Formats: sequence, structure tokens, C-alpha cells
Amino acid sequence: MDTPAEELADGDLVLRRWRLDDADAAYRAVSESIDHLAPWTAWAVHGYTERDAVEFVERCQDNWRNGESYDYAIVTARGTIVGGCGMMARIGPGGLEIGYWIGKRYTGRGLATRATALLVDEAFRIGADRVEIVHDAANVRSGAIPARLGFTEVHRGPRQGTLTPGESGIDVVWRLER
Repeated sequence: MDTPAEELADGDLVLRRWRLDDADAAYRAVSESIDHLAPWTAWAVHGYTERDAVEFVERCQDNWRNGESYDYAIVTARGTIVGGCGMMARIGPGGLEIGYWIGKRYTGRGLATRATALLVDEAFRIGADRVEIVHDAANVRSGAIPARLGFTEVHRGPRQGTLTPGESGIDVVWRLER
């Protein structure tokens, strides 16, 4: 697969590769929404520190370089980071998994759906033959995104590993093929 573009846009919504100087903005975005994110994201369960944010953007840089994942800040027209999303090369050759989160104040505006649509287009442009989204069955809002974008539910089963407080322990896997 090719390397994705460092910036993707849909009108007033921009996805851009996380930069080292984004750590403060990432910290603010997560901190303002910790109660909203913790039920679904293991990295938010025990809080989120400024050091966590620095390590996150550093890891994003490393992962981009080695092709492990391609992570983007979700940015509004005003330049505010309102969430994050990415494509992870962890579902086997030719496939990319997409993940996303949106700050609590910005939910219900279609931003995660628009960001995901941009990632799907980019995944296919760079050579992926399939894209998957995985979420916990209890996270109904997250599951609405692949359903809206034409993905097909291909699996529902027990989750491996530690659960976060809101999770049911049932993973739902959605797939869209080129």
C-alpha cells in the first residue's frame, strides 16, 4: 500500500496528521471529554495526563513512519482539534481498520461520520482492498457510523482482553470492500 496523504478535507472539516506541537490541544480535547470517552476507550479509563498526550503524538509519529498506523487530528474550520481518527494496519494484508473518537461537545454533528468517510476513501486510494471498523455492541453511536457509510456487519462475538466500564464485551466488526 502507498502512504496516505498527511491532510484530508471535506469542506470545513480537516483531518491532518498529528504533529508534535499538538500535544497540548490533544490533552485539552481528551480532558474535556474524559467522562464521554472512558466508557469506550481503555486509554481514557484512568484519566489522561499531559504526558499521555505527548506520548500519544510521539507514538503517532513513529507509527506513521513504520506504517503501523496513520493517525489524524480532526480539526474544525476554526482550527480546533475536536477528536482523532486513524487507519491501523492490523487486520492482515490489504486491509486497514479505522478507529475514531469525537469530543463530547462535538458529538451529534456528523463529524465522526465525515471523518470516517474521508479515511475510507483514502484507504482505497492507497491500495486497501477492505476496511473494517470494530466497536463494542453497547456503543450504539459508534456503530451507527459504519451502518451509515454502507459497511456490512460481518462478525459479532466475545471481546478478548480487558473491558472498559461501558463495554458489553461483545465486539461488532463491520467491513467495506473496495
